[in-house]
Amino acid sequence: MANTTRRSTGIAGLDLALDGGFPPGTRIIISGSPLSGLELLAQQFWQAGEKTGTYLMLDAVPTEEMTDARGMDAVTLAGAMQGERIVVDSLSTLIADRGINAATRFVLEDTRGIVDSGATIVYLLYTGLHSPLEEARMMRAADIFITLRHQVHGNEFERTLAIEKLKGADVPQRVIPYHIIARGLELSTTSRVV
Repeated sequence: MANTTRRSTGIAGLDLALDGGFPPGTRIIISGSPLSGLELLAQQFWQAGEKTGTYLMLDAVPTEEMTDARGMDAVTLAGAMQGERIVVDSLSTLIADRGINAATRFVLEDTRGIVDSGATIVYLLYTGLHSPLEEARMMRAADIFITLRHQVHGNEFERTLAIEKLKGADVPQRVIPYHIIARGLELSTTSRVV
């Protein structure tokens, strides 16, 4: 039976893999290419809570109801984080603009009070932009680390999601196939061994 204290990810198959969703008071990093659907996953999580959170857009012009966080310093950024469901799009921009030390400090220290109050913060991390050391530091800072991968085989895409770190729980030993559809990501409720 799923844990009812968890926050739905907005994706039934991912909720199933996470025993009900994301635990309150956690830092989640979702890693993938811009074409992997990680923004869609973040939006599904944010919208699953009936707008009980903040979507901070650092990378582009925000859409309606998102917060324009371009150019905000760490204090202003942390101050803009309201509600239970918070998305930072993206952690890659923080690393590029401010360096890995400032980004790590933001994730672990500047937002500690927000996480301690029970909010769930999802950070997006784009693959191929950071050094292995930067990626390792971000992995260590996360309570949950999820990777979205996609490969092309002939004329077909193969997309898989892997939960690579799950603080306080067993990490699933399987990858989960997913599809990108009009309303977002759709995960299979069956998975295969890695």
